[in-house]
Parts: sequence; structure tokens; C-alpha cells
Amino acid sequence: MNDKRQGIRNPPRAHTISGEIRRVGVELEFAGLSSEQAAEQVAACFNGTVKPIELPFVLSVTDTKWGEFRVELDTQFVHPKRDIGDILEESSLPVSKEDIEAVRNLNSHVRQHWVGKAIAGVVPTEIVTPPIPWDELGELESLVEALRAHGAKGTDDSLVYSFGAHLNPEIASEEVEYLMDVLRAYILLSDWLRDEIRIDLMRKILPHIDPFPQDYAVKILAPDYAPDLEALIKDYYAMNPTRNRELDMLPLFKHLAPDILADLTDDERIKARPTFHYRLPNMCLSDPDWSVVREWNRWVAVETLAADKENLRRLADIYLANARSSIGERLKEVGRWLENLTSP
Repeated sequence: MNDKRQGIRNPPRAHTISGEIRRVGVELEFAGLSSEQAAEQVAACFNGTVKPIELPFVLSVTDTKWGEFRVELDTQFVHPKRDIGDILEESSLPVSKEDIEAVRNLNSHVRQHWVGKAIAGVVPTEIVTPPIPWDELGELESLVEALRAHGAKGTDDSLVYSFGAHLNPEIASEEVEYLMDVLRAYILLSDWLRDEIRIDLMRKILPHIDPFPQDYAVKILAPDYAPDLEALIKDYYAMNPTRNRELDMLPLFKHLAPDILADLTDDERIKARPTFHYRLPNMCLSDPDWSVVREWNRWVAVETLAADKENLRRLADIYLANARSSIGERLKEVGRWLENLTSP
């Protein structure tokens, strides 16, 4: 067995409140392979069946032991909900059905052009896995190796690539205190995670994985901050009115309290799911030592600190004492805590 499939860390809370093992959805972005080529690799690795949804942009791979994989070009331009013909048809413009159909055909040719661009690396291909039990994440290594072998390119293959490997760990509880502890732990470990992952320059420049504002960190780390779910969501959105956070909580909030979030935003891109949406990791295909398990183990450090109430409070107090000055002291204390963990 490949060493990268071993050494997966147990989270402190391995099961959901219903007693089921927690699962993790994974999103892998890369260039160099079309969605059809990538779907073929998924099917080969996991004994699945490729089924077209919208050729050549979106495909599914069914009949795997975990469920359905989705493989697509990661852009709303090449598989929009409505094309230009739909917009014309819904307008009040005096346009004939023949003209609308001609526009649709032209739009299709333009989108086909973008498929070629995607293969060249302009538009990434994305594989979205079904929820996978956390202790089976090592089995994704066969897919990572297959993508490498067939020419897929990751974050570190070009200065212009900003590809990510997102993790969506299922929550262990819906209790606000638990959610707060994970958020606090993440904020305290964010600088360490960025250093460990060596975040790609282009990903730093683009807004997709922006860190939490320091004012929000100070607010949530305060010892007397004890909101209910509604207040937690409203406070979060007031200071983070965006999906572009390294740990995006909006999908979880939409799952837990859809009406509350609907009062704050009508962004259809926010999909409700009972998971944390951890967006930070790079997709390092050119690094033979990189694996999904490595990124999972880093995430488990967050959950481990969240469960360590004494050190969570101690490190939060150090952060607050140094929030407006040098970060050196708080990073030093975080380092001391991390020394008790095995390096990822």
C-alpha cells in the first residue's frame, strides 16, 4: 500500500450525532484534462460508469461504492443555467424563433471554443466526489496518481493556476458551541495552515481564500461572546458578506437556518450542506508527496484544538493580547501546542 494512504488522523469526534462515521466531500481542480478524460479516470479507479449530463462540459460517474462523482468544467460560462437564447426569448425584443435558435447555435460554438481553452489550462476541470467516510480518504490517492499519469496539471505547474483542493468535512454536531469552537480554532491556526500549505501566489492574490478580518477574529475569540445560532450567523455575515473565505461557513449556515440566511443574501451559488467548507489547500499535482490525506490531517489539527478547551481558551487570550501588535508571540504559542501533534 502506498505510504500516502497510511497515517490518516482520527478526528476527536469521528461520528455524527446519529452515530454514523463522518464523511468528507472533496473537490479537486486541475488543468490539462477535459471533463470527459477526467471522468474516464474516475470510472477506471472506482469501477464507475460515465454518464453524460451536458456533453462535453458536465458528466457524472455513477455506481461507485460511495455514490456519484460529478466532473465538470469549473466555470459558469461553459455550463450556465440560461444561455443567450433563453435571455432573448424572455425579453420583450422583437426577435423571431429562428433568430433565437441561430443565437443558441452561435453560443454553442463559443462554448465549444472554451472547451479547447480549458484543455490548454485557461478553465480548470473539477472533480466533485460524493461524501466519503473520513477513514477511506486514502483511497482517493489512486485517482490523484491517475490524474498525474495522464497529464493533469495542478496549482504548482504554472504561475497563473489558482487551483484548489477543497474539503467538506461533515459536522459532528449542530450545537452552536461546537461550531464556535471550530471557528475559533481555525482562526487561531490559520497562519500556521497557510505556512504549512505554502499557499500559491496567485491564490493569495485572488480573493477566493481571503482570511477572516481581524475585527471578526477579535469578536469571535472574546471570552464573553456566546451567541445563539441566529446571532452567530448574522454576526458572521455582517463581517464576512462573501463566499470568499478560507473556511466558508455559508453553506453550513444555509443548511442549519435557511430562512435566516435568506434574509441576508439571495446568492444562488451558496448550496446548503451539513459541512464545513475548507477552501485553503492547493492542488499540488507536481509534488509526488502531496495527497488528500495530508490536507485532511491538517484539518484534523483544527478539530483537535477545537476539542481542547483549555488550550483553545489560552491561545485565544494570547491572540487577543497581541491582536493589534506583533503576531510573533501568538504564533510561538501555537507552535508549542502543535509540537504535541505529529507533523502532517
